Amino acid sequence: MISKKVALEVLNLATATGADFAEIYLEETKSTNLSLDNGKVEACQDSITYGAGIRLLKDLQSVYGYTNDLSLKGLSKLASDLACSFHSERCVSVNSIKKIKQGKLNQIKIPVSTYPKKDLVKMLTDANDACKNIDPRIVRCMINFMSSEKEITIFNSTGKQFTDSHSRARAYILAVAASEKGMETFGTGPGAQKGMEYFLEEVSLVDEAKEAAKVALTMLDAVECPSGKMPVIIGNAFGGVIFHEACGHSLEATSVAKGLSVFSGKKGTKIASDIVSAVDDGTIDGGWGSGNIDDEGNKTQRNVLIKNGVLTSYLVDDFNGRRMGEKGNGATRRESYKFEPTSRMSNTFILPGKSTKEEIIAATKFGLYAKSMGGGSVNPATGEFNFAVNEGYIIKDGKIAYPVKGATLIGSGKDTLLKIDMVGNDLLRAQGMCGSSSGSIPADVGEPTIRVSEMTVGGRGGAI
Repeated sequence: MISKKVALEVLNLATATGADFAEIYLEETKSTNLSLDNGKVEACQDSITYGAGIRLLKDLQSVYGYTNDLSLKGLSKLASDLACSFHSERCVSVNSIKKIKQGKLNQIKIPVSTYPKKDLVKMLTDANDACKNIDPRIVRCMINFMSSEKEITIFNSTGKQFTDSHSRARAYILAVAASEKGMETFGTGPGAQKGMEYFLEEVSLVDEAKEAAKVALTMLDAVECPSGKMPVIIGNAFGGVIFHEACGHSLEATSVAKGLSVFSGKKGTKIASDIVSAVDDGTIDGGWGSGNIDDEGNKTQRNVLIKNGVLTSYLVDDFNGRRMGEKGNGATRRESYKFEPTSRMSNTFILPGKSTKEEIIAATKFGLYAKSMGGGSVNPATGEFNFAVNEGYIIKDGKIAYPVKGATLIGSGKDTLLKIDMVGNDLLRAQGMCGSSSGSIPADVGEPTIRVSEMTVGGRGGAI
């Protein structure tokens, strides 16, 4: 996007007033967004965005700015303006730049940008028809297909250049069921860091649409969930959103470094049940949150966060690592060049255990089976959370008894981790978008089926 010569000049301008580190992050992204509502195309948009962000560090201070002007003049002005934040003698000079070779994960076969639009529309229309034809009570089906092909280049004042590419595609299907009993919705959103081959070879949108419709219909006939403290079985795949939100964010150096996390200073201590181990793995080929490098140029890693209940590591970016006396471990991410990078999750999940889902259900005399989780809110300083259950069932005498709606799980990450008493062997991951200080980024969540011995469940069905 820019030459090494231009990068050298800009980096040296940036460090002229005492910054001890400078970085140029360049990005070009091609995006596709296609939306259908009951089979009618509502939006079809292709776009290209590009720009650069410049970050300067001095000890524990950082300044950041971005621009769409990638000329030498435009980048030099931004670098000089940022450099005005510091007022001391130069301590870093950049004399040459060496390109660092990276891995070749996440190679795509069929770029979305080359796939015929008419064929993509037919694929989504077929999924819409499959959803609507399940039952007359399915009154609406909305499908949104999103893809991006991103090329990034990073130059920094250590004299290094990094490059990487990310090609992601995801389809989100929302089924709406309605009758005299009311209205219920259910959504599913498969995606991967792959091209169209993912939807042609690995995932059937027709099957996904049928499943969304079936769950919406089931919840239409569900009764209100009872409330109280009870054992809760949390389903695999997107059930991992509770770990992601209530624990994962609290393990990011963004909050840990400043002592703002409930897990600050807890490395090496027991924070979970002995049967719980969890990782954040940015090296999974094709993973929704994967990369060859992170957004500081560090190689991505498989970071073991919890091993047999003991906190073993945090997710660390280079800047917050200065406070912690640690180096970055490949966990730095950002939405785009408009955001300063910081420590974030990539593909985060609880590792499988030895029990089957059927054994976990059979071992539960009474409780809630939260098969599919929805959104919620979390306080990262305390880990306290409140999550909606999109698909839930009451368990009686070791069997699934009947569906319930309106269930809410209330608790704290630090308490819930210690109360996990069964872990399944059916690990699955699911895709989502994670929002935090460096923007909204693709992130995988996941877990096997787990049981929490006691949780507070909210509902309108009366106390148990």
